[in-house]
Amino acid sequence: MFNFKLNIVQKIKNKITQRYTLFGILAGIIFRIISIIVTIINNDMPLLFSSIVEIHIENSNNYFFDIFPVVVMGLIGYFLGKSVSRITKLYENLIDKDKNIFDNILYYIEKLRKGETDFKDSFRNKDDELVKALNNLRNELELSRIEEGIRKKEDEQRNWVSEGLAEFGAILRDTSDNLDELSNRIISKLVTYIDAKQAGFFIIEDSDKKNKYIKQIASFAYDRKKFTQKKIEWGEGLIGACILEKETIFLDKVTDSYVEITSGLGKANPSCILIIPLKTEDGKVLGAIELASFKIYKNFEINFVERVAESIASTITTLKINMQTENLLKDSRLQARELTKQEEKMRRNVEEMQELQLEASKQSEEFVSFTNSVNHTMIRAEYSKTGILIYANTKFLSILGFESNSEVEGRHITDFINQKDHIWFNNIWERLISGGKHFEGDMKHVAKNNKEVWTISTYVSVRDFEGNPEKILYLGIDTTEAKKQSLDFEGQINALNHSSLKAEFSPSGNIIEFNKKYLDAIEYEQEEIEGKTVFDFIKNEEKDRFIDIWNKIKKGIPFEGRILNLSKSKKEVWIYGAYSIAKDMYDDIAKIIFIGNNITEQHIIEQKNIEQTVQLKRQEEKLKQAKTHLSKKLQQSREEMKSQFREIETVKLLHEKTLEGMLDAIVTINQDNKIEFFNKAAEELWGIEKDDILNKDIFELLPKEHSKNGDEYLGEYFRTDKDNIPINTRKEVYIMNNENEQTYVLMTLSEAGLGLRYRLTAFIQRIEIEFF
Repeated sequence: MFNFKLNIVQKIKNKITQRYTLFGILAGIIFRIISIIVTIINNDMPLLFSSIVEIHIENSNNYFFDIFPVVVMGLIGYFLGKSVSRITKLYENLIDKDKNIFDNILYYIEKLRKGETDFKDSFRNKDDELVKALNNLRNELELSRIEEGIRKKEDEQRNWVSEGLAEFGAILRDTSDNLDELSNRIISKLVTYIDAKQAGFFIIEDSDKKNKYIKQIASFAYDRKKFTQKKIEWGEGLIGACILEKETIFLDKVTDSYVEITSGLGKANPSCILIIPLKTEDGKVLGAIELASFKIYKNFEINFVERVAESIASTITTLKINMQTENLLKDSRLQARELTKQEEKMRRNVEEMQELQLEASKQSEEFVSFTNSVNHTMIRAEYSKTGILIYANTKFLSILGFESNSEVEGRHITDFINQKDHIWFNNIWERLISGGKHFEGDMKHVAKNNKEVWTISTYVSVRDFEGNPEKILYLGIDTTEAKKQSLDFEGQINALNHSSLKAEFSPSGNIIEFNKKYLDAIEYEQEEIEGKTVFDFIKNEEKDRFIDIWNKIKKGIPFEGRILNLSKSKKEVWIYGAYSIAKDMYDDIAKIIFIGNNITEQHIIEQKNIEQTVQLKRQEEKLKQAKTHLSKKLQQSREEMKSQFREIETVKLLHEKTLEGMLDAIVTINQDNKIEFFNKAAEELWGIEKDDILNKDIFELLPKEHSKNGDEYLGEYFRTDKDNIPINTRKEVYIMNNENEQTYVLMTLSEAGLGLRYRLTAFIQRIEIEFF
């Protein structure tokens, strides 16, 4: 038994050589048999064994010829088998090497086709030209992809910011005369544009300096406008802190108790809170905008909102100034009309009083009647020449806060005059008691509770029959409220002069008055504008348009917009403002008033934005051209890769045809244990057609149930899920063919892997035992 196994092992080691040697010996035997048959036939002998013996007896050389062909042909077969064995080994190595290269190239090309560049190659020869070309192509594609991504992202951000600024600029221009509409449109658009979920618009309410607070005038949430009124105390919460510090607040970690976003589907807390102050160029804060979102905002989005907030603050400033100016003009007109009516009424009353005073000595009854009527309509009091109060009517007592005459009779007139006015009033009093001209004008009195009372006052000397001053009569009309309003208007106008450009012109365009801000804007001094008209400050290219505007203003059509002025140094000065007319008591145009703001810097910024937009369009065109060039280059690379792929396919087919013609059975499985290659010799060995087994599981060819017959079953080794596969080692195993017969074979396993792809190939040689 031992000798038998030893002979089998020896035959296995020399299988190819022995096979060809046996074929040679068999050919020699056949050749000798044919030659013997030919000799028997030529000698007309019967084809019997005795004829063969007879031939050998007649010619003993036939014994030599019996052995010679067998020995010669056996030697020829032996050396031919050695040669074929060496050639087979060479082919095996070449096929294995080409197969590895081919699989690597296929894997490489497949990754590049899918746009993937982040992988490692398994090429052994890094200096190969094809490998270098593939690596260079991968590096260029990766670099192009990264650069294109960066450029695309930057372009998208710039375009997003430019388009957003343009859209918000349009909203600010269209709704610059209504704060409520402006705030609602801004907050609605801002929520949509930056993908926020909640937002609030807050304005500082400082009409009462002692009670300043922050008021929410608009809010927006989940595409629904919320008409809420929210009041925040000064400096309270994040909104108050943002306004006080004049800095943006950005929170990317929001507590659950801060704010809650609600929809019809449920509630959730935002991921970030962004609060931006509405700050003008000079640093003044008018309010704030609060945004809540589920996404974390990036720096360019925060910068965009800050730029929008600056534009909003500038528009609100202009809007407030325009509203304040309009209100002041309306109040000023009403006050002027009221004062004119009161002056006219007072003038008529004083004239009537003077006429009555001249006739008092002749018509005492009429004087008494007049006195009574005056007591009902006017403040009246009488003083002695020494200034002691003799009489005061009910209106005098009421306005100055007294209840009866006993409280005021006997008091000196200076008790009712502010101490600061004593010197001024003493001069008037001396003139009156000496019989001089009467006094008529505005005068401030001091009431019982030290309250100031303004009146249109008339002090007249009352003479006796001889014409000498006897006493002083005081008549007045209470104008305290009107005077306070007038002083308030003067204060507001002064404030307006400090915050805006203000000028007054005659209907013909002559300058009546310029405030200092207007003079600073056009770089003139007060004395330098004398004799000039409004048209002298307009640039020549704008004069025709401005003359047309001026004519419309004189017809009562107000104008609001931009006007291009020219400064003393010939610099362009853009001024945005409103021209309106002021009428006199006869409803004629008394003057034309202009109130506005210097927007030169804003105009320059707008022009720069336009230039940047043009430049961006040019850069976009260049990028398109570069993209076209890159597309052509990629197309050229694809064509080259297709050509290389066709060459690889050709090599692959040649290798497959070579393997198909091998005498040994060759079977290849992939990482999923699916059969990918099954040559002709394998078909003969198993008795199974290739088309019936390709792409099937290896266990259909090598069922697991046969492993019970012994550990030498091929199915125990030939599968990718087994550990410690005996690679490149010949091993004797057995298989079960389609007739369920056990056949011993010699197996050699070879593996190849590239990335996630894996191949395991079995080279199987049939073990044949022959007996002589």
